[in-house]
Amino acid sequence: MKTTTQTNENLVARPSFTKTCLASCQKLLAQIEKVKDAILAEFRETRETHEQLLRLALNEAEALAWQTAYPHLVFPMLATEKAQAVAAWEARQQSIRGTRAPLPLAA
Repeated sequence: MKTTTQTNENLVARPSFTKTCLASCQKLLAQIEKVKDAILAEFRETRETHEQLLRLALNEAEALAWQTAYPHLVFPMLATEKAQAVAAWEARQQSIRGTRAPLPLAA
């Protein structure tokens, strides 16, 4: 009888497995969103000209991170690398546009 009472008390005292998993997933998603916002803020100059490209790169990094066992550990570094690649591409594009004379239009 005592064991049954203790088991019932334990069930009431502990949150359900579903609620625990849901809370854990929500926390993980919030952490990833926080990192995304930080990276977007860090690469503000790139975002002004190619925000959509930067957002696509971050989405790709997130998708790749979710394929691992530890997405919350993989995502920050992967997202930073992808954002740096977008910034480097933008810098190359600006240098190409700035150093070459515009092509004459055909008549």
